[in-house]
Amino acid sequence: MNELKNHGKKWLYWFVLAVAIIIVYKALDNFGDVMGMVMKFFDIITPFLAGIFISYLLYMPCRKIEEAYKKSKIKLIAKKSRALGILTVYLIILLLLIILINFILPVVFESVVDLINNIQNYYEIAISKYNNLPEDNILKSDIVNDAIQNVQNLNIKQYFKLDKILEYVISAIDAVTGLFDVVVAVIVSVYILAERVQILNSIKKLAEAVLKEKTYKNLGKYFNNSNEIFFKFIASQFLDAIIVGILVTIAMTIMGVRYAPLLGFLIGLFNMIPYIGAIIAVAISALITLITGGVSQAIWMLIVVIILQQIDANIINPKIIGQSLKISPLLVIFAITVGGAYFGIIGMFLAVPAIAVIRIVVEDYIDYKIAIRKDLQQKESQ
Repeated sequence: MNELKNHGKKWLYWFVLAVAIIIVYKALDNFGDVMGMVMKFFDIITPFLAGIFISYLLYMPCRKIEEAYKKSKIKLIAKKSRALGILTVYLIILLLLIILINFILPVVFESVVDLINNIQNYYEIAISKYNNLPEDNILKSDIVNDAIQNVQNLNIKQYFKLDKILEYVISAIDAVTGLFDVVVAVIVSVYILAERVQILNSIKKLAEAVLKEKTYKNLGKYFNNSNEIFFKFIASQFLDAIIVGILVTIAMTIMGVRYAPLLGFLIGLFNMIPYIGAIIAVAISALITLITGGVSQAIWMLIVVIILQQIDANIINPKIIGQSLKISPLLVIFAITVGGAYFGIIGMFLAVPAIAVIRIVVEDYIDYKIAIRKDLQQKESQ
């Protein structure tokens, strides 16, 4: 009887293996169709993935506000603390969007329009100033000359027509997400936030049932550490970007720098990407200020912005973050480069917390291997 069972198991094993090989072969043979189906599936679930991401970002604020409502002496408020917490967070987001759309974006948009309308003139002024430089100037190299010759006869303005830019932006937005997807994503995020305790408990039970006890505990530890790092980094960088953007805009406005709101917005936005973001934004701002305001204003702008960034890096940012992520600048630059190469701007932004989590895992693994080696040495010595 046992021999018959073993024989049946062997046949079942080989049958499953043969079916798996056929499936893999057919998938590779029709790779385009399979990938099309996979991409279509991801397109369908994109609103759900977006809803999960939104709920993840809003989890901490909802929890904090819910805890505040629970302390209320009014029983109805304490009883409905979760619903009120979610409602409060979304009302705050709606208020911020109204402020952004009605007060900030119009000023930035006006600067963008003016810059686009005058970019051809600025280009011609820059070329004229370059041509007036002495022949022995370091900028009069063959590389720079060749680059200028390649673009000198182009009408720069035609590539920055406002209607074309708006058309591209609207098309991109329509292609990425429609109104229906946005509504679905918001609804999904609300339900996830409302049922977050049940969802987390279900995931914990599944992990505890499937994984070993040690693996389950380590996974829980890394999950908690990762959440803390991501929440701390995202929230602090966003708040820091707002503060830096406002300070830079005010300083540039006082100095009389043209397009101050646009440049302040740009520096604040890029400041969310550590090290590299600030350098790129300041370089672009310096170039625009050099063309629109001259060398003197560009130098003063650089000095003021660098001072403000140093104040931010040494006083404001540490106060907001509290405890630093303790990552080497070289590792941060490497992570941003790799993240940007594979995932664009989002990759550059999320590369820092991701590398912080990886660092924790690697350090724990190294400590674990060292501990095992020490135990073996102690046993051998005994």
